Amino acid sequence: MKVIKTIFNDVFVIKSERHNDERGFFSESFVSKNFIELVKKNIVFCQDNFSYSKKNVIRGLHYQLPPYSQSKLVSVLKGKVLDVVVDIRKGSPTFGHHFSFELSSENLIQLFIPKGFAHGYITLSESSIFHYKVDQYYYPKNEISINPSDPDLHIDWKIPKGEWILSKKDKQNSLFSEAKVFNYKEDLYG
Repeated sequence: MKVIKTIFNDVFVIKSERHNDERGFFSESFVSKNFIELVKKNIVFCQDNFSYSKKNVIRGLHYQLPPYSQSKLVSVLKGKVLDVVVDIRKGSPTFGHHFSFELSSENLIQLFIPKGFAHGYITLSESSIFHYKVDQYYYPKNEISINPSDPDLHIDWKIPKGEWILSKKDKQNSLFSEAKVFNYKEDLYG
């Protein structure tokens, strides 16, 4: 596995080694001891999720507040998405900044998103199957969402807003300036 640093110290792009032959390919997508060594955190994932999305579907920007906040390891099993991460750690030097990266079934790249970041993606291909591992169970009462079209975030989703497909819930997401966020020191480092 190879780690590529991002603009955020704790968010990592992870490239798995791919072994090709006449049958196809083989790749190890997750090895716990290697992962812990790479991210320098003892993350224990408790749940795996899949989502299927049609082209132009945006899911996000989602996160859970403490004490049920989640770290995620995300990848694409089919298709291509633009994955977006927003720093929601008030007091962080990169608070309100975002990072985006294309994940696809072709590039086999994974993205590690620790607690303290909002996450979302848009499907760029005809459809996508998205996979994510999380280290905390889903708690609907602690879930927060930020509007993906918030003008203060300046996110280029690569597809015009008029073509987006959002859930009813995501259409009602609050703006970043109105959302509950993490306190950089207290919520994450106790």
